[in-house]
Amino acid sequence: MDVKEILSHCDHTLLAQTATWEQIRALCDDGMRYGTASVCIPPCYVKPAKEYVGGRLAVCTVIGFPNGYQTTAVKAFEAAEAIREGADEIDMVIHLGMVKEGRFDKVLEEIRTLRAVCGSRVLKVIIETCLLTQEEKETLCRIVTQAKADYIKTSTGFSTGGATFEDVALMRRLSGPEVKVKAAGGISSLEDAKRFLELGADRLGTSRIVKAVKAMENKQ
Repeated sequence: MDVKEILSHCDHTLLAQTATWEQIRALCDDGMRYGTASVCIPPCYVKPAKEYVGGRLAVCTVIGFPNGYQTTAVKAFEAAEAIREGADEIDMVIHLGMVKEGRFDKVLEEIRTLRAVCGSRVLKVIIETCLLTQEEKETLCRIVTQAKADYIKTSTGFSTGGATFEDVALMRRLSGPEVKVKAAGGISSLEDAKRFLELGADRLGTSRIVKAVKAMENKQ
């Protein structure tokens, strides 16, 4: 697996609270230059980013981020607004309180609501694996599959941990074949990126892989 292929699976990401338009524009430049799958950016920058890339790069944004405890109606509005402004992909955070209460019917209902709002756009569901028990992870693989989301995603990168090899392998094994896996949070090297892809991830949410490739270029 070469570097170009790894980059093609990366959602090149900048979600820091302090992110500026200048930084987002630079992120888009890198995404286009290195052929990443998308840029994943805050909702407020979707419209200018979409206009800036001019169809040369997919624009992804986050909904209910990072805690997931907004109401379903608010998440649906956020997603609809992002789509109106040009988002190609939506990464939503589930309501973890509902998971802890065992209200998986409500979790399923919410994901289905966002699925309907997204229509043909890509929907990724962030389950925040670092806060879940093994049983909860297993159940959510089935719930996300039932809801017909496009991806199940490990992490926001804003909690107590990120993607692990074990979690990605579990999610690939227990999610339906039509559901892809996105690993995110703490992916810092090309070696780790390659390993996540070999374990069954289809997307990697990271800001560091492009930086690693740039560092390699600077050494040449």
